[in-house]
Amino acid sequence: PSLIKAAGYRNDFIAKKMNISPSYFAVKKQRSNWTDEEMIKLAEILENDDVIGYYEALLIKKNKTNKAVSSDDFEKIMGW
Repeated sequence: PSLIKAAGYRNDFIAKKMNISPSYFAVKKQRSNWTDEEMIKLAEILENDDVIGYYEALLIKKNKTNKAVSSDDFEKIMGW
């Protein structure tokens, strides 16, 4: 649901693109019980810079280790 919100599309627009009724889409969105095929189609519809940025920010927050590395150390680690 948060990625759908980040996309900025209306539910009825997404439902139409997925060839399902808006009410069915609302239920699927609320319950988050998507099939694999529906998830692929939804991802294709939602793919835009706002959604990608939002998703990347979620990944960064989830994987943050709070271990700071200086740029010099980073370059050494990367072999630059």
